[in-house]
Amino acid sequence: MAASSEARTDEFGALAQLGVAELRSAVAGIGTIHRSVSGTVFGALRPVFGRAVESPRMVHDAASEGAYQSLGALLDAADTVTDALPTTDRPISHTARGALLLGILNGLIGDELEATRSPLAAPMSLRVGGEPVAVETSALRRAFPDARGHLVVFLHGLMETERAWAIGGRETYGSRLSADIDATEVQIRYNTGRHISDNGRDLSALLTDLVLLWPVPVTRLTLIGHSMGGLVVRSAAHTAVEHGLWWPKLVTETACLGTPHLGAPLERGVHVLSSALQGMPTTRPISNLLRRRSAGVRDLFHGNLTPADWADRDPDAWQHPPGADVPLLATARHLFVTATVTSNPDNPFGRLVGDGLVLAPSGRGEPTRSRLGLRFSDGLDIGSAHHFTLLNSDVVYRWLHANLRPRRALPPG
Repeated sequence: MAASSEARTDEFGALAQLGVAELRSAVAGIGTIHRSVSGTVFGALRPVFGRAVESPRMVHDAASEGAYQSLGALLDAADTVTDALPTTDRPISHTARGALLLGILNGLIGDELEATRSPLAAPMSLRVGGEPVAVETSALRRAFPDARGHLVVFLHGLMETERAWAIGGRETYGSRLSADIDATEVQIRYNTGRHISDNGRDLSALLTDLVLLWPVPVTRLTLIGHSMGGLVVRSAAHTAVEHGLWWPKLVTETACLGTPHLGAPLERGVHVLSSALQGMPTTRPISNLLRRRSAGVRDLFHGNLTPADWADRDPDAWQHPPGADVPLLATARHLFVTATVTSNPDNPFGRLVGDGLVLAPSGRGEPTRSRLGLRFSDGLDIGSAHHFTLLNSDVVYRWLHANLRPRRALPPG
């Protein structure tokens, strides 16, 4: 497995510095809310008590400002200490717990991390055992000694990493498929805080190199995405077709597990809430915190797939028009799975909350089924399941296996 620049970065030090910076920002926000509330209270007391409120107000202001300045000085000192922290032998991102932490962090502010060139920003990469694998023939041969011509590529969802497919410590879909249908599991990690279209572009480039440099000739590609991962797959295929790339011709199936093709209600709710809180000084810091959510999260308002969907648009504008009408890859079969927390998908509560994060109609592409090319016969609805159940479920695996296993050729007749 090739050494990477990531292995030489001080992720621990960068994480410590980020923690101090976030604490400083939190203290500033609390201070703003405190001043607004105290100003309102003392302002309401003035008509009743007159100048008598001035002395208590001066004491309050002096004490609170002193406390905030002391906290600021303490955080400045802590920031200096983090600069001297030693580099760890193994990057945090290579460990299971570290990957979980950084996956969440990338989902929340991954676009900021990338913009500042933080070592905490996860570049799109192949991963084996949590460690990156260079897309070079020699590195691929070492990482995949039993490489097969059928690649099953897995894209995780928002705030996840490739380790999410082994949720609960269970064997992944990919490892089971490798044994059952003579395929090779390929796991991808990416920064879910970036725009979906940026990750789609990078996935397209990675698949171009992977198909070219794979140790054996690639005869078949299957792309499987959980949640946002399904949108990244769609964006990558669209980009590749636009640029006349070869790899889409090898794709026989895509599978979207709990993918919000038409957007996610949680992002819409946060957008409305942040707009409502922006109008009052007391709640504006909370609104500003909500507005820090990443570009990737914001793309889930409508499920945006192309740069034109977000370029030159105010992300905080009240109205968000739908993005470009991007069809699915015309030469492949497109499988999809939706879930509801109720045992009966038609239960009114199940229809209201879906799998907890994605509504079933969005996962099916309704009411634009004909546009997306999704067919009822290619879908699976499961009940008594939540969004993360879809990462590792025997029910889903049996369905995937039945749809991905090689088909026997019909005898000549």
